[in-house]
Amino acid sequence: MDTMTLWHLTGWEFAALAFAALLVGFSKTAVSGANTVSLAIFAAVLPARASTGILLPVLIAGDILAVLTYRRHAHWPTLWRLFPAVAVGVVAGTLFLVWADDAIVRTSIGVILLFMAGVTMWRRRQAADAEGQLDEVTSRTGRVKARSYGVLGGFTTMVANAGGPVMSMYLLSAGFRKLGFLGTSAFFFLIVNVSKLPFSAGLGLIDGRSLLLDAALVVFVVPGAFIGKWAVSRINQRLFERLVIAATVVGGLQLLLP
Repeated sequence: MDTMTLWHLTGWEFAALAFAALLVGFSKTAVSGANTVSLAIFAAVLPARASTGILLPVLIAGDILAVLTYRRHAHWPTLWRLFPAVAVGVVAGTLFLVWADDAIVRTSIGVILLFMAGVTMWRRRQAADAEGQLDEVTSRTGRVKARSYGVLGGFTTMVANAGGPVMSMYLLSAGFRKLGFLGTSAFFFLIVNVSKLPFSAGLGLIDGRSLLLDAALVVFVVPGAFIGKWAVSRINQRLFERLVIAATVVGGLQLLLP
């Protein structure tokens, strides 16, 4: 059966999903965390649980474009510290999805995102020099923080594809500048999102029909990524950080609204 017929999409509904896909590309190359708006659009147009499986390949397409754009700016010591904790979070998120309904998932993620945004804003006010904080990832406190954010990031990315804001808060709190932020997050989410594919398929969230819809939507990710690449060079560091935090707050509030 044709995927569009399966989901009973109207022209306006497909246009909304196409815009969400374009926003995914923009968020991956400009303002990480902004794709929580895409998450909300997908959940509004499609069945909530199914929307997470359909959105995942679209996110991976954006991740690939982001890696191609910012691959030279990744900070691998940070990534290696995060991955073990993220794996724990992904497993926990998979178990959570087995029994949790959509309302519980949305409320849990929304609360976590708002909490993380609050913590990050508080930390930024305490920091006199953001560039001096990057070395914190090698300290004991930095390792504990990386593990905590890693578990939360793995959990939120598994249950709602909402790990972007959590990891954005971690990278900002660690003092990453704009290009280092984008390069590190690009590799992080490409690896994590690809690793989620077997879990999502096992839960029945990805199948041949969902991939047909993905094929129609991925083409809109590309122009979004180019718009983001053009925009990021015109955004200063302070505005960049404010946009990331604002996107996180908006995403958290959207998940809490009925």
